[in-house]
Amino acid sequence: MPIPEDVTGDEIDKDVRQELQSLPKTLAEDVARNLVMVARLIDEDPEGAYGYSRVALRLASRVAAVREAAGFAAYANQKYSEALAEFRAARRMTGSVELWPVMADCERGLGRPEKALDMAGAPEVHKLDKAGQVEMRLVAAGARRDMGQLDAAIVTLQSPELASSSVQPWTARLRYAYADALLAADRVNEAREWFAKAVEADRDGSTDASDRLAELDGVEFVDALNDEDQDQDRDEEPDTDLADDADDVDESEHSPAETETGSESAAKTTTDIAPTPTDEADADAGSEADKD
Repeated sequence: MPIPEDVTGDEIDKDVRQELQSLPKTLAEDVARNLVMVARLIDEDPEGAYGYSRVALRLASRVAAVREAAGFAAYANQKYSEALAEFRAARRMTGSVELWPVMADCERGLGRPEKALDMAGAPEVHKLDKAGQVEMRLVAAGARRDMGQLDAAIVTLQSPELASSSVQPWTARLRYAYADALLAADRVNEAREWFAKAVEADRDGSTDASDRLAELDGVEFVDALNDEDQDQDRDEEPDTDLADDADDVDESEHSPAETETGSESAAKTTTDIAPTPTDEADADAGSEADKD
């Protein structure tokens, strides 16, 4: 697959670069460039990222960072079985537990929420850092909802991290998941409160909490640009009614009786072209971040 010339491979994390030192220099550079492309595309073009990950995997399947990148690319494309296999391989190579939450989420994606809950109670969870433990809580809550246990999902999300007033990288997503669960349970007022709190914490726009909050408040968004285009189209259209009236006026010069008729027609035309207020709303509903 083609790689832009500005991608050198030096952009990768230093830990990954260190892993690639076990490879011949030219091969390491090729793998690094492909990994950079995976990171660049995984959010906006998951299929493209997946393609580059397969190239990197073919070149260096024994490098843990490559297996991990291939796992995330497969995960982004909802290839959960493949992603789980790659994550397991990476974990065997490194002995790290940091992939445990996303592995559990793959189990959810495969329709095995019970397995995800088993993983949420495993000893590996205690070895996770705070971010990993919050991620595991989100996955466990999602598994509860998969099983129709909505109240249990709400309780699962109730934690010191949720109650904390400090904003951490996971805060917005945790508050959003809690608000979404409350809304699913028809606890609308509480849901609105937590969507508002999610908005406060969402500094990088990782959720659509603001849209969900606006929807609950009944706020409608008007596409001003589209309105301007329609106004411009109307301005460009010839006014056939006025043209007809002009003909009537010309003919009235020869007939006093037709002068009154022409005046009545002009008055009617003025009424017809008077602008009428219109509202065009564009409401966008978000969805639950179960996979979160």
